[in-house]
Amino acid sequence: MFPEPNSTTLSNLTVPGGGGGGGGGCPPVGIQLEGVILPPVLTIDVVLGLLGNVLAFWIFCFKLKAWNPNNLFLFNLVIADFLALVSLPLRIDALLRGYWVFGDGVCRINLFLMFSNRTASIALLTVVAVYRYFKVVHPHHRFNRMTKRQAAYVSVFVWLVVISPRVPMLAYNHIKGSGDKTQCFFFTSYKEASRAILILVAMHRILTVVEFIIPLALLLFCSVRISSFLKQRQMGKPDKVRKAMRVCAAIVVVFMVCFLPTTVTTIGVWIIRSYRPWDCAAFYTFTQLNIVSLGLNFLNSALDPVVYVFSSSMFRKALTEAMPRSLRCGRDAGENAASSSGSQSTTEQELRSMRADKDGEAR
Repeated sequence: MFPEPNSTTLSNLTVPGGGGGGGGGCPPVGIQLEGVILPPVLTIDVVLGLLGNVLAFWIFCFKLKAWNPNNLFLFNLVIADFLALVSLPLRIDALLRGYWVFGDGVCRINLFLMFSNRTASIALLTVVAVYRYFKVVHPHHRFNRMTKRQAAYVSVFVWLVVISPRVPMLAYNHIKGSGDKTQCFFFTSYKEASRAILILVAMHRILTVVEFIIPLALLLFCSVRISSFLKQRQMGKPDKVRKAMRVCAAIVVVFMVCFLPTTVTTIGVWIIRSYRPWDCAAFYTFTQLNIVSLGLNFLNSALDPVVYVFSSSMFRKALTEAMPRSLRCGRDAGENAASSSGSQSTTEQELRSMRADKDGEAR
């Protein structure tokens, strides 16, 4: 996924249409920027991601007293984050060492897990936002009567959609060089690449753009519809409007911070390769920015626990109860004071929904 920082990383890289090592092609260049920026960025992603997701996993598995479809979707998001966090230490090691030491098989799995995490995070965040949209705007829609079993089917379907386009990545060797020049990266040099790899890279770039634009459009639609609906129904209660909007707002922020830079730089590389193949400086600049921006993709693993807090009142309650008494006494007082104004209504509605789900499953 990330070319390692040495002078041979992009040797023989030429822009299509420019030939091999000459004939108008861009001269070889080594990428150094990611060797400086990515190790600390990825280390922060791993540390914060593990802290937040280990806590979330513990809450979901041992402290959550009841489950509903929303919590099941969020739990799948935790799993997706763990898959990425497991793969990142190997990438950090390769960046710091300057070469890959873990072999071809681990290289394939490493790249597969990292790319799958981006797609899985986007897909599951979108499902959570759409689920909240139906709960608020269409409370009587049959989508809101989804049982836990049906939510599990939806989760399996999402994983199949996520994994299927990435499976071909496991079929090809992504190791380049040998000894202390060994590299494990997906964007191979065009001079050496087979036609199959070029097609795989092109498909990846298409997915990178499409899997961002379509979910973002859905998120913005859900956010606008929820906001307008609540403003119409609760004109005198702006606090409730703000609280309901926090879920979509949190998801949109995660999208923009973590996934927008990669999408923009991918489009930039695409445009330059297609329409300005002679502009080597712009091509190398966007290539470096694209590689560095990939580090932000994994920041979502650290930010997703914030989404859990905003999108599930049951998770918030379990988290509060898991806090030391000295830290939550103030929160308990605030929650008790707010209970009379209806702050517990969401939890009660979720519990009633789960009772209905259990009745439906029993039948």
